[in-house]
Amino acid sequence: MTIGIAVSGPNAGLAALQALRAVEAIGRGAIGGFLSFVAIAAEGELVSADIQRGGGTVLFDGGAPPPRMAEARLAALMSSGPDRPEPLSQFTPADLEAGLLTGHRFPNMAHYGDAPPHLIALERLRAGMSPQEAVAAALAIDPEADSGLIAMDLAGNIALGNSPAVARRDDIGELLVEDATSGLRMGLLHNSVFPHQALAQLALSAAVDAVAPLDRIDGEASVIGVPLTPGDCRQLVLDATGKPLAIVADEQAWFNACWEGSAVRRGDAVHMDGVAVGHVVREVYCVAQDGRVVGGRGGERVGWRMTTEPQPT
Repeated sequence: MTIGIAVSGPNAGLAALQALRAVEAIGRGAIGGFLSFVAIAAEGELVSADIQRGGGTVLFDGGAPPPRMAEARLAALMSSGPDRPEPLSQFTPADLEAGLLTGHRFPNMAHYGDAPPHLIALERLRAGMSPQEAVAAALAIDPEADSGLIAMDLAGNIALGNSPAVARRDDIGELLVEDATSGLRMGLLHNSVFPHQALAQLALSAAVDAVAPLDRIDGEASVIGVPLTPGDCRQLVLDATGKPLAIVADEQAWFNACWEGSAVRRGDAVHMDGVAVGHVVREVYCVAQDGRVVGGRGGERVGWRMTTEPQPT
């Protein structure tokens, strides 16, 4: 049972929650019940939230976390079925001088009279061990412990591992990755949630999309009435106000009496005053007649993202 997620980087709190919500939307099994969520806010304060039923879909009424949690650079959560023992914070122990712990299965249950595995790992972080060393030390105490751990230090470094007993299961998944696009690091362990083979990658995709969506736009406008002009390279030409002046098309078919398709496509350059200022992000299914866009199927507004530095043509 359970899924554990730890995320570090910009808007890690939002990313962690959206990762869980993506798994809840697709997965079945031990999901959608309790959720313990903890983060270290930008000002260094420990913030948390939990719920017994409904998981991430219900927490914060299904919306974004409060800004302090959403914008936190360190966040961790654990979720599974409902009605777990209180306080739910026991599943995600944290220390402002050490880091955050989560995991899956039963990392909160002590073995051989020692402390629970996740508290042992947290104590090792306090003592100066790396997350990898802390996880390994805690799991080495009892190879048959029904536990998997994710440890994250205050620098955002993440390590994870399963006990040998958990590693033998046929329903587990894991992920440990650093995403260059979003600046996020993410560690995830899960079991008893199906279909289990692709859930970790789905969670990562949702986390990255939450903080660095590929469909983010900086400007948009209707293409209805915009003239098409021939050229060697497709591009959208804007005037100084951001209104489309023309679409440069590189196919003769666009100058037929009637033609349909994407006159400019995702990635095509956006130009203003002879300078490349961005690229197309949202395409329009255009209907063209006699060299002019006269309609759009499913929408008419092209969207673009501005570049950091304009590039001359």
